[in-house]
Amino acid sequence: MRHGACLMNMLQSAGILVYRRNPHVEFFLVHPGGPFFARKEVGVYTIPKGLIEAGEEPLNTAIREFEEETGVKLNGDFISLGEIVQKGGKAVQAWAIEKNIDAKNIKSNTFPLEWPPKSGKIKHFPEIDRAGWYAFAEASLLINERQKEFLLRLLQKMAG
Repeated sequence: MRHGACLMNMLQSAGILVYRRNPHVEFFLVHPGGPFFARKEVGVYTIPKGLIEAGEEPLNTAIREFEEETGVKLNGDFISLGEIVQKGGKAVQAWAIEKNIDAKNIKSNTFPLEWPPKSGKIKHFPEIDRAGWYAFAEASLLINERQKEFLLRLLQKMAG
């Protein structure tokens, strides 16, 4: 039972969907860094997010991860977008906030990876290698297909 609870924590993430009106709604999405995503675009962008640490409130995780991955500290009134489950089984809770961020000047933390594989060489890659602002049509193509639900939920909340 304890192992199962630990496994569940490993599969729980929290993130933030930042949006702006320019004049139409645009979404701030990030592209994962590292060699596995270097040549991929469609379906790999994401909201900045990360794993919830033991005892950490999910919104605090989302704020911390956003800052680690972009260099931008967010505060203000967050809108809950609920939770989705990605194909790999990871549950992601998200919040939205309206802010205008300079996507060209993000500063991401890094992670170590043996690269090339089996070379014995450790390289450090940024968690996020680029970010951008995208209108719904483009964002819905670029974002992880399950996270598209967050875009739709935000638009519904804004409309109603």
